Amino acid sequence: MIQFEWAWIFYAAPLPLLLRLLLPRADAIKEAALRVPSLNPFAIEAGTQPGKSSQRRWLLLPTLLAWLLLVTAAARPVWVGDPVELPVSGRDLMLAVDISGSMQIEDIANRSEQVSRLAAVKEIAGDFIERRVGDRVGLILFGSQAYVQTPLTFDRKTVKTLLQESAIGLAGEQTAIGDAIGLAVKRMLQNPQGNKVLVLLTDGVSNAGEVQPLKAAELAAKEGLTIYTIGIGADEMLVNTMFGAQRVNPSAELDEKTLDAIAKATGGRYFRARDSEQLNQIYGELDKLQPVTQDKQTFRPQRALFYWPLGFALLLVSLLVLPGASSGVGWARCCAHAVSRITHRVGKR
Repeated sequence: MIQFEWAWIFYAAPLPLLLRLLLPRADAIKEAALRVPSLNPFAIEAGTQPGKSSQRRWLLLPTLLAWLLLVTAAARPVWVGDPVELPVSGRDLMLAVDISGSMQIEDIANRSEQVSRLAAVKEIAGDFIERRVGDRVGLILFGSQAYVQTPLTFDRKTVKTLLQESAIGLAGEQTAIGDAIGLAVKRMLQNPQGNKVLVLLTDGVSNAGEVQPLKAAELAAKEGLTIYTIGIGADEMLVNTMFGAQRVNPSAELDEKTLDAIAKATGGRYFRARDSEQLNQIYGELDKLQPVTQDKQTFRPQRALFYWPLGFALLLVSLLVLPGASSGVGWARCCAHAVSRITHRVGKR
């Protein structure tokens, strides 16, 4: 259906008629008298004088039509489509991703090659974000400090883009797990309703920040925030040393005990990801979180139509100012000529 955003502008449609009725008439042009012995030389001109009123009537119709078209365009007509339902789960899901210095260790197997921990997270967590249709998703990046990279939003594309643009060391080289949880709780408090979930991914131990992880977990549990923790990093990898290649445990500093305690304190779970396949499976498990049912939201797509009446109005005005448009026949010829030119150009294309 068609709607007008500014329908009140149609009150201006009778404005030319009101101006004609209310304003005083212009004085008639008085021409100087000329005495001639005979009117024969002026017979042709004199014969055309009675036709001036009919010429004005011919011009009145297109002028009035152009005015009405301009008023219609100013009223902003829009085409309103059928209602479209938006899937809304009622869940606020915040991702907290560790970008400390240890996340650059290349110990994650991903399609027969070793990639850094952060690179694996970007790929798999990015796909996870795309699947969260109906969720409000946010992103927290933390190292020595924690900061909100993206507030809770339905714009999953932007969240994924900002995750891909994150870099090691932007928030410091250490790991402040407690501050990241506290910041997530603060953001979740802005919307007390709905199911609130935090997915926290790290590869180390909390060695920075002002809030202890377990204290932050207790606060999260009081506010109804469920935390799912993920510890990432391989159990062993080959390192070239001066004594040759040696096997080391790159995840020796991973504090699994604290991560498990954080998850249990809030009713969540702790997951261990040693490679990309396990990390992908973990996010698959997180996909099974049950959403909170809310009223469906709908919107109706709109498409602007003002340029159609505006275009026709400009076409009429252009035809009126063309030479030969002062008479009805001339105006009709101008219209036919314009239409033929447009048709000819369209045929060439």
